[in-house]
Amino acid sequence: MVHTRIFISSVQKELEAERRALKEYVEKDALLGAHFAVFLFEDLPARDQRADAVYLDEVDRCDLYLGLFGLEYGYVDAQGVSPTEREFDRATAQGKQRLIYVKGADDTGRDPRMTALVRKAGDQLVRRRFASMAELIAEVYASLIAHLQRTGVIRQLPFDASAAHGATLADLDEQKVERFLRTARAERNYALGAGTPMAEVLTHLNLLDGERPSHAAILLFAKAPQRHIGLVSSEVKCVHYPTTAGGKPMLDYKIFKGTVFELVDQAVHFVMDKLAHAVGTRAESTAVPVTTEIPREVVTEAIVNAVAHRDYASAASVQVELFSDRLEVSNPGSFPPSLVGVDLSRAHASLPHNPLIAEPLFLTRYIEKAGTGLMDMYARCRAAGLGDPQVGPVPGRGVVQVVRRRVPTTTPEVTPEVTPEVTPEVAKLMAVLSMPMSRAELQELLWLKDDDHFREAYLLPAIQAGLVEMTIPDKPRSRLQKYRLTAKGLTLRKILDQKDRTE
Repeated sequence: MVHTRIFISSVQKELEAERRALKEYVEKDALLGAHFAVFLFEDLPARDQRADAVYLDEVDRCDLYLGLFGLEYGYVDAQGVSPTEREFDRATAQGKQRLIYVKGADDTGRDPRMTALVRKAGDQLVRRRFASMAELIAEVYASLIAHLQRTGVIRQLPFDASAAHGATLADLDEQKVERFLRTARAERNYALGAGTPMAEVLTHLNLLDGERPSHAAILLFAKAPQRHIGLVSSEVKCVHYPTTAGGKPMLDYKIFKGTVFELVDQAVHFVMDKLAHAVGTRAESTAVPVTTEIPREVVTEAIVNAVAHRDYASAASVQVELFSDRLEVSNPGSFPPSLVGVDLSRAHASLPHNPLIAEPLFLTRYIEKAGTGLMDMYARCRAAGLGDPQVGPVPGRGVVQVVRRRVPTTTPEVTPEVTPEVTPEVAKLMAVLSMPMSRAELQELLWLKDDDHFREAYLLPAIQAGLVEMTIPDKPRSRLQKYRLTAKGLTLRKILDQKDRTE
């Protein structure tokens, strides 16, 4: 098979990691690797030839010129021109297709000569900006897929980039898009702010196929993603077993639907709600320490990986299974062959199966940093005394398995059986409410990210039962509002404490 040759410009040290990551991603991706080969100047063996002549010859040989423009202008020749600008000019003169990606949301801190090059490129073609590796990979992925389709190499786009059957912009929830914009701006200083028109947001994230929303757009922002053709199985099945073997009986079984953000939030809550929590004291700090059997970050990483990297064309679902001795998270699709046998506790390639879904998850900090999630999971498991998670393939699925442990408790673990008077959620709220606390403080102690779920499952039932009250009841929306146990709540908590000590 003839490969389209890509020349990645820029020999500056500043963008060395980005060049390497792009080469590795393109050549190891199942689709892109079958059609593209990437040239990096630093991969050339030593030769008796001037460097500037070599890289200009390689520009002549390439089919696509991919330029990475950073903050630095870099080394200059006798005429005061950098290799990066020479390469761009040569590609322009040779009529090569040029793809330009500019680091940074604006030109703050950029060398004036590089700013001039960015402007020169902008006068000739459309360039895209990136602020992170995840954004860069998603942008390049979208551009290369468009190239393959435009040249007739492929007739159908990959699943995440192709239009959802029968879907229109009316199927998307503007409030969900707005919530994404607020979060992405706060977490990653995303270029687009609240109030940006939906079509502009989708264009910026490469989520349109023509004028129609792609499958990725539906999975991220639709009012009801699972109602669309081909996305019925884009759900998460969660099961809680009382034994190590699974099967019946099951303590709890839920099927969650919604956007990828909602799927992650619901599944993480399902697991965290069933793990043992130990609430410490303020002896060493003003914050109340809370320990769980499995760190929340580990649970979240496992579930985010499954949701982000699953094969959405499969009729199977993501499965989250909590056994008496372990947590198993699996997703439909094959484990990346390039990662089989790799020590995932160390730096390794980031190969998102669905780059157009992974980027918004990164922008909202569901994914912390491209390529480091599993490394962080290993580190957190070891720090918590869990040992290494088991990550690897089984036929048709990728699996993450984490061993559970029991934590010493300084306040009682609350289980559904403690009392018929309160739900497990209300009992947990009472366990941490040792002094007047704000809503944000309570959610942090309970490891709850979803505001609506906290309000509906924890706070409102506790208030309605007369167990919790507001400190400023006449101004329920006050920014100074806090919550405390009522006399009834204090009495019931003592009963729960005594009951736990006698069992």
